[in-house]
Amino acid sequence: MQKAASERNHEAIAAQLAPVGRETVQDRVYSELRRALIGGLFEPSQVLTIRGLADALVTSTMPVREALGRLITEKALEALPNRSVRVPPITLERLDDLLRARILIEGEAIALAAERMGPRQIAAVEALLREWDEMRALKHKKDVDREVTLNQSFHFEIYRSCGSAVLIPMIESLWLQSGPCIRLAIYAFSEAGEVDTAYYHRSIVTALSARDAQAARESLITDISRPFTFLRNKLQSTATKDQT
Repeated sequence: MQKAASERNHEAIAAQLAPVGRETVQDRVYSELRRALIGGLFEPSQVLTIRGLADALVTSTMPVREALGRLITEKALEALPNRSVRVPPITLERLDDLLRARILIEGEAIALAAERMGPRQIAAVEALLREWDEMRALKHKKDVDREVTLNQSFHFEIYRSCGSAVLIPMIESLWLQSGPCIRLAIYAFSEAGEVDTAYYHRSIVTALSARDAQAARESLITDISRPFTFLRNKLQSTATKDQT
């Protein structure tokens, strides 16, 4: 009788608690893969296997499989016939499509932010620029991971001031899809001796400080168009060489 009462008590407690475990692991796996894609840890066209990712993340294949399914739905990854997945390859069409969407959505977000940002928000983005200057002043090998992180922090510090709960997840989705391209562009800029990104970020901050929404939008478009244009030119140059 005591055993039956104990079982009923266990069932009553279980009915009030939501299961965790696998769902929590899946969310952590998804967040980590998402962070890696936005940061450009995976290269365009890179093939990823469920087992390889599970081993790297020290987890089972089930949460990895479910997380990959979510990322495929978000167009951040592509499913392959052999049950593996890959990062979408860079094509002229994809570059143009991503850039067009980012100009429209991020341009609107920064225009809204320009009207709302106060001294505290401006100080926060200026602090990120100072971190950028400190990083670039170091003499050792270029820290691409740090550069990617600071670039993301700079932009999202601004976008969070736009006042739109709808635009932010849309921007995150676009960054998820364009992360591999942006990292590739950073390496390319370094090889070509391009002007440092901080130059364009300062132009954005100047416009935001003046509460000039149009100038902020134009400065942002110049900034985010640069890597896409650079990669587009490289693709076209490679295609021309292949035809000759």
